[in-house]
Amino acid sequence: MTRHHAFLPILAAMLAVASLSLMDAFMKSAALALGALTAAWLRSTLATAIALPLWLGRGGKRPRPEVMRLHIRRGVISTFMALTFFYSLTKLPIAEAIAISFIAPLIALYLARLLLGEVIRKSAIVASIVGFAGTLVIVGGKVGRNDFDSDAALGLAAILVSALLYAYNFILIRRQSQMAGPAEIAVFHSGVSVVLLGLAMPFAFNLPAADIWFDLAMAALLTVAGAMGIAWAYAREEAQTLVPLEYSGFLWASLFGWLFFQEEVTATTLLGTAIIVGACLIAARRKPKQPTQAAL
Repeated sequence: MTRHHAFLPILAAMLAVASLSLMDAFMKSAALALGALTAAWLRSTLATAIALPLWLGRGGKRPRPEVMRLHIRRGVISTFMALTFFYSLTKLPIAEAIAISFIAPLIALYLARLLLGEVIRKSAIVASIVGFAGTLVIVGGKVGRNDFDSDAALGLAAILVSALLYAYNFILIRRQSQMAGPAEIAVFHSGVSVVLLGLAMPFAFNLPAADIWFDLAMAALLTVAGAMGIAWAYAREEAQTLVPLEYSGFLWASLFGWLFFQEEVTATTLLGTAIIVGACLIAARRKPKQPTQAAL
């Protein structure tokens, strides 16, 4: 892979993170209006409706049994990961929820070693530690200013559960992207959630108002775009290179939280994001390969 083309998976992953961060803003609005459960189910339903024609149009066929098992496993993990995350957004600012969730990439780097057999480069370890240090700067500044009531405690618990599921989700993405195409992955990523969350809809469904349908439609489009972008990137690059790029999501979360909900961006937030950007640059760097004897 040429140096130019080697950067494309990194660019695709960063654009996917931006898409999913914007999706979080639309989903916070929908979850506040409908509740996290209904909002999550409707998002998945609309996302499946968008992704299914794309997959079928590319000659989509029934996956092999081992691939189907992987689709279902990731779909179940993603369902509860998203549900707990969207619930946390109803209790916490977007940027704060994203910052706390950054323990996921840190855990995922070492899961990649245990479950995928990837040899973790020193630069990837440094990137994860630097990025996590940036989140500590941000969270430390917020803890000093905010009162944590019972709602905030519930939001914190929910985001910690979501982060743990997200770490395992990274590993499943890497395996899944090597066995299926982006459109197929997007279909089953949302489709499993439709079935699973649909079991609760007879008891928990809330009919959205007209303006909330726009939020849900945008969230669904961004979900499909993000899922396909991540699948394409992870099929072409190791998890340890792409995982630290998740830290760039805080930049987008801060921006969208301010634009959508007037959530304040503080000096510690700006300092933390600067550290996070540095971590992303460290992760994106590649050590030049030594020429072989034959090449010489």
